Amino acid sequence: MKSNKSYGKRLKVTKTGKILARKTGQNHFNSKERRSAKRNKAGTVPFHMSNKERSRFLVNF
Repeated sequence: MKSNKSYGKRLKVTKTGKILARKTGQNHFNSKERRSAKRNKAGTVPFHMSNKERSRFLVNF
């Protein structure tokens, strides 16, 4: 079974098995945002996925 490439490109699996993803809403229209708002968008957040979905989409991760 193959892993889903679109999930693999958007998600990062850490050493302990946590799944991280980019925060939403930061692709464009950020030039007028406050500096603090830009910084708050910069990190990654945990991405919640059931074990069934994980075994289906992230087979080789």
